[in-house]
Amino acid sequence: MGRKDSAGVSAWASLLRTHAAVVPKLAKEVAAAGLPISWYDVLLVLNAAPERKLRMSDLGAAAVLSREQISRVVSELERAGLVQRVPNPDDKRSSFATLTDVGRERLRAAAPAYTAAIETHFAKHLTAAEIVAVGSALAKVVAAEE
Repeated sequence: MGRKDSAGVSAWASLLRTHAAVVPKLAKEVAAAGLPISWYDVLLVLNAAPERKLRMSDLGAAAVLSREQISRVVSELERAGLVQRVPNPDDKRSSFATLTDVGRERLRAAAPAYTAAIETHFAKHLTAAEIVAVGSALAKVVAAEE
């Protein structure tokens, strides 16, 4: 195994350990603010979408959940009144997930806990330059693999 291979494996292991160490803490703090982390993720993606709606397939591609999880979470969010499914008039086989006003309010209410948890459990351990470098490097991987 060459140096680059070894460094790649080490970087990958660090990414996985960081995820395992930080996400449960983030989830706990967001849940204390009233939303399961999976709900927060879906609401965040929908809030950033044009007209705050996405086709279910596009939502599945943008969120960090599996297709099966997306369907389940959207159903839960729909029952809670935070998301509404709207049939796609151009394709009867698909539907849109649309963020409701109540969903947007709940997202906004949990946002301070989410951003504070990211700062506390992730960003405070890095310099500003490291944050930019990590973000840029991971964005390159996502762009190449998606």
